[in-house]
Amino acid sequence: MTDETTKTGPDATAADTSADFAQDAAESVDATEPSQPDPVELLKAENGELRDRYLRLAAEMDNLRRRTEREVKDAKSYSVAGFARDMLAVADNLRRTLDAIPAEARASADAGLQTLIDGVELTERAMLSALERHGVRQIEPIGQKFDPNFHQAMFEVPNSEVPNNTVVQVVQAGFVIGERVLRPAMVGVAKGGPKIVENAEGANSPLDEKDA
Repeated sequence: MTDETTKTGPDATAADTSADFAQDAAESVDATEPSQPDPVELLKAENGELRDRYLRLAAEMDNLRRRTEREVKDAKSYSVAGFARDMLAVADNLRRTLDAIPAEARASADAGLQTLIDGVELTERAMLSALERHGVRQIEPIGQKFDPNFHQAMFEVPNSEVPNNTVVQVVQAGFVIGERVLRPAMVGVAKGGPKIVENAEGANSPLDEKDA
C-alpha cells in the first residue's frame, strides 16, 4: 500500500496562487462582459415606436382628408364666382332700365309698354333666382350698421332720426357667394344721429351726442 502524502512547500504555494489567479481572471471577464438586452423589452420598445408612427400617420391622413374635402367644397361653391360677377352686370342693366322709366309713364303705360316692363322685371327676378340657387345671395343693408366688409360707403346722408353710420340708401346692390363677398353694396350712410355703443350684453344701443 502506498501512502498518499500532502504536498507542501513552494510547489504547493505556487499551485494555489495559480488557481486563485485563474479564478480572479474568470470573475473579471464575467464582470466586464456586457449583459444581453431582454428580448421582451426590445419588442415592447419596437411596438411602441410603431404605434407612435401609426398614430402620426393616421393624424396626417385625417388632416389631408379634411383639407381635401374643404378644397373640393370651396371649388364647388366658388367656381361660378367669375360667371356670377358677369351676370350681375347684366342684372344691373335690367335694374337701370326699370329705374329709368318714369312713374308717370308706368302709370299711363299702354298694354305694349306694360308687357315690356313686366318682361324685364320677370327676367331680373329669374336671373337673381338662378344665381341664388348657386349660392349667390343679395345683401340687404338698409337699416344695418355700416360694415366695411360688406358695404362701400359712397356718401353721407344727414339724418338725426337713425343711429350714426346706419345704411339708409343703396346705390348698387351687393352680393355674397357662400361666405365670401362677391361684390360689396354701394351705400349711403346716416350722419348726425346718435352713436352706436355696445352695452355689457354685447348688444348695440344708441347714444345721443349730448351723452357722449
